[in-house]
Amino acid sequence: MAVLSTGPIANDPVSGVRTIQTVIIKIVNRDSINFSSVHIQGYKLNSFRTLYVLEEISIAPNEVITRNFGADFDAYEFVFTTDGSAEISTEISVWGRNESGVIIDVQRVVAEEQLET
Repeated sequence: MAVLSTGPIANDPVSGVRTIQTVIIKIVNRDSINFSSVHIQGYKLNSFRTLYVLEEISIAPNEVITRNFGADFDAYEFVFTTDGSAEISTEISVWGRNESGVIIDVQRVVAEEQLET
C-alpha cells in the first residue's frame, strides 16, 4: 500500500478570481491482468484542513479513470492511497482547470512528482 500526496497547492485569487476552479484527476492502471484500487481524499485548506472528497475506486486492468472535483479554494491538497495486485502499475496525475475549462499546467502534479508518505 502506497500513500501519495500532492502536498498543499496554493490557489490564491488574482483580481478576485482564483486561477483554478476545478481539478481533474487521471488514474491509469497499466497492468494487463490485475486490478488496483485508489482511495482519494481531497482537502480544502483554509484556517483548517477540511475533507471535501472521499472516494474509493477500483481500476480494472488497462483502465483509465477520470474524476473532476471543485477546487475554488485558497489552497487544496489531494491524498491517494493505492492498493491491490496492480498497485505498482497504477499512476495518478492531478491537473487544475480555470473557469473556462482550460488546463493550467503550472498547477499539475504527475506521478513522478507526488510525495510518498
